[in-house]
Amino acid sequence: MSKIIKLVVGEVFTNTYIVKSDDEIAVIDPAFESERIIGECKKLKGKVKYIINTHGHIDHISSNNDLIKEFNCQLLIHQLDNELLSSPEKNLSLLLGYCYISKKADWLLKEGDLIKIGNLELKVFHTPGHTEGSISLYGDGFVFTGDTLFFDSIGRTDFPGGDEEKIFQSLKKLSKIIKDDQIVYPGHGECDYFYKIKKINPFLANIKEGG
Repeated sequence: MSKIIKLVVGEVFTNTYIVKSDDEIAVIDPAFESERIIGECKKLKGKVKYIINTHGHIDHISSNNDLIKEFNCQLLIHQLDNELLSSPEKNLSLLLGYCYISKKADWLLKEGDLIKIGNLELKVFHTPGHTEGSISLYGDGFVFTGDTLFFDSIGRTDFPGGDEEKIFQSLKKLSKIIKDDQIVYPGHGECDYFYKIKKINPFLANIKEGG
């Protein structure tokens, strides 16, 4: 059985997720509050196997180095966002007034890759638009959507690598993939069942109306 812990961290209220299955743990989008994230992982008493970045912006990667130092775990990111890890300009840390360079990725993800955490399997879907290499992670009964899809909105497309047309294509893709009874875990904001999000989120309504 899988366990998912949501931590809201930092000034922009990033959702960091700690996922445990059997004795293995993955941390999705660790940011800002490294000691808190590390402490929660240790409480679970499992092996931290992976860090998974849904994209390469600072508010989703800024605890990468601390977690790798603590747990010697592998770092995963989509191949098209790999360069953001080492570019303070592209990962937007310069906008926050400092220069952050993440350690290198161990696994450059692509569409269809399967990430195994204990008995849990996460399937990678490439969902560009917020960044070129944004991904969503599809599990049994839930999906992590990063900054592509939120409860009542979508990710910004005005940062470098953003593309409004691509994010709407990604939303169409997700709307076909995600089942109504699956829980959506976004990069910011509330988590809820997809059927509820479809009623609230105007961007999904526009997609439905526009085909």
